[in-house]
Amino acid sequence: MMYAVWLPLLVPLLAVPVARRGAELLPPRTAAWALTALALVLAGSSTAALALLALDGALRLPFVAALGHFSPHLLGDGSPATVPAAVLAALALAGLGVLVPWRARRHLRELRAAHRQCGHEPGAGDLWVRPDTRPDAYALPGRPGRIVVTTGMLRALSAREREVLFAHERAHLVGRHHLFLAGGELAVALHPALRGLRAPLSYALERWADESAARATGDRALTARAVGRAALAAGAAGPAPRPRLSLTATAGPVPRRVTALLNRSAPVGRLLPRALACLLLACVTLSAAAALEAATDLHNGIETAQGETGHLSPHGG
Repeated sequence: MMYAVWLPLLVPLLAVPVARRGAELLPPRTAAWALTALALVLAGSSTAALALLALDGALRLPFVAALGHFSPHLLGDGSPATVPAAVLAALALAGLGVLVPWRARRHLRELRAAHRQCGHEPGAGDLWVRPDTRPDAYALPGRPGRIVVTTGMLRALSAREREVLFAHERAHLVGRHHLFLAGGELAVALHPALRGLRAPLSYALERWADESAARATGDRALTARAVGRAALAAGAAGPAPRPRLSLTATAGPVPRRVTALLNRSAPVGRLLPRALACLLLACVTLSAAAALEAATDLHNGIETAQGETGHLSPHGG
């Protein structure tokens, strides 16, 4: 088990660079789904590996082995790294047990506070205009989801550009893009090496909304102009406070997004995307299979130890 259990912890180091390159070759919607799924599977496998390492060490404690009705020495001496690895894994799991709920509560508090503000101001449907000279606009998830826009942003855009902005933010709400962000944040909390997927995931979500806005308005040039002008206005005013799980048209590498809207990407050959997809699939399969193999080995070891204990017992068969 001690060899297989390390693979889920190391595979993300290889998978993240490959995924970043592969996401550039995929349509935005496909890239968002692929990056989120990849991050969650790798994070789940690595967390399972930590749990197995901690459990392997805990089972060697006499009082834990007594609960399982076997003697600790029946599990074997194990690797010299068994006890240190178990201690580190247990500490990591304890840290995750504190970090993940804390982050979840923080996100919920931010969303609730933003919705309370919406409830105190007049709105029209899913649109809430906030009196503020700072240009800002974002999609606020929840029930109901709201498009939050300041009076400063409305003044910075023309009427047609405002429609593009609203279509962009509405696409975030309809597509429930905050769930993709939440999944990515959970994966990063479980395995810090997955932090490298944050930027490509955010970019894919913004490009997804850009394309939705371009289809809704029927004008890619107008969409590009609106995104660019909104980003310039928001950038000049500096960062604005907003919930971390909210999405905004002014986020990410805006020049790259504008270029993608104005210049449709040339068709990409099939060989490279397929090769990257196969490599990523291999990473996911290896990570999940290694965690499963480690769990199976540990389970078999426990059953063997329990069987030997029953055989050595004077009341055994």
